[in-house]
Amino acid sequence: MSYEQAAAAAEFIREKCSAAPKTAIVLGSGLGRFADSVSNAVRIPYEEIPGFARSTVEGHAGQLVLGKIDGHDVVVQQGRFHYYEGYDMQQVMLPVRAFGLMGVRNLVLTNAAGSLNSDMTPGSLMIISDHLNCIGVNPLRGPNDGRFGARFPDMTEVYDREFQQIAHEEAEAIARERYAQGRDATLTDLVHRGVYCALSGPTYETPSEVRMYRQLGADAVGMSTVPEAIAARHMGMRTLGISCITNLAAGMTEGEIDHSEVMDTGARVAEVFGELLRRFVGRIS
Repeated sequence: MSYEQAAAAAEFIREKCSAAPKTAIVLGSGLGRFADSVSNAVRIPYEEIPGFARSTVEGHAGQLVLGKIDGHDVVVQQGRFHYYEGYDMQQVMLPVRAFGLMGVRNLVLTNAAGSLNSDMTPGSLMIISDHLNCIGVNPLRGPNDGRFGARFPDMTEVYDREFQQIAHEEAEAIARERYAQGRDATLTDLVHRGVYCALSGPTYETPSEVRMYRQLGADAVGMSTVPEAIAARHMGMRTLGISCITNLAAGMTEGEIDHSEVMDTGARVAEVFGELLRRFVGRIS
């Protein structure tokens, strides 16, 4: 994917909105309902955007939503496309690169993930503090175009520490409010921080692989997010990552893992998840 291709996508999107959003949000599996809360929404199917691939996975609507969250301009990617769908890394990175060329400086990456940490049960949220790229390829491999960023970008702080703190504070506030109301979220079972391990998929992990990733320091596993985070870091964007814990990883519970479980848990946490995103956008805007 060339700079010109990313620029063409950015220009097409810019022409569809009157504002210049500084924040972009990528919604993972089962989390797309948040896009329905965008006001003054302009919805663009991916197939209309130059260079964009199509989402082929259940729970990924495959459209870009431009509008406002509580008065703040945002661009929301309602579903993403993945490496395991057969797309190359240049295609996976294209939306983030287009957002960067549009002037977006803040990126929120969300995903559905399996827990490797027994303290994180399905329905909880994990603020990503760091990641392990176990996909098997670095998305920046190949010729570097300096207009995107440096040949060797530093990865010390991929996920912005200030953003992590803001998200944690807001999640704690939500948890306290829900606890005071006698609802189902306490501080300990709602919000965590941890390391996200990205794998190529589409198979779920074996119990032996899960034990290995735990030894490497991972708290959750999934099949996305890291290529986009690397692309954002390459372009100097500030990034927040949030995993919705939808299941316990293989070997940590009886029974098999099924994608329907991912979708069901995403629907169950939609209210809390949406409230956290709204508060976060308000704090950084």
